[in-house]
Amino acid sequence: MSSTDVGSAASAETPEVSSIDMNLEVVTLPVSDVDRAKEFYSRIGWRFDIDLPVSDDFRVVQFTPPHSGCSIQFGKGRTTAEPGSAQAMILVVDDIDAARADLVSRGVDVSEVAVEKPPAFGDAPGRSYFARARFADPDGNGWELQEITTRLPGREWED
Repeated sequence: MSSTDVGSAASAETPEVSSIDMNLEVVTLPVSDVDRAKEFYSRIGWRFDIDLPVSDDFRVVQFTPPHSGCSIQFGKGRTTAEPGSAQAMILVVDDIDAARADLVSRGVDVSEVAVEKPPAFGDAPGRSYFARARFADPDGNGWELQEITTRLPGREWED
């Protein structure tokens, strides 16, 4: 399967990409303790956007990673997913070593940087796309730092 193939092998045609703009704006995280999660995301330096207590059964807290177009929300009555079940959420960074060091300085347990190139990419220069480090919030929701310094062809939207 090439990097442009999508869908099942039974499909003979690739559907045309939609011309409708859709921006991923918010990802909802399942947490068990809203205030503990609020303290964690504040401590790691994410922009605090809102804490909206609507009722005793519904509260929304929102943070945005630095310079991200997508925010996270968590709270009470926000999702029925199990706390900690959000996994492999990727934060793209230009310098993974600096990003890891920043998180560690803020008290986050971050894995060492690992460069995991699949054999098909063995000759790819540098570690763009392949350098990763992992951490989790207090509930176990899993995050990955991914270093991307050069985008692969076809990975930019045309105007």
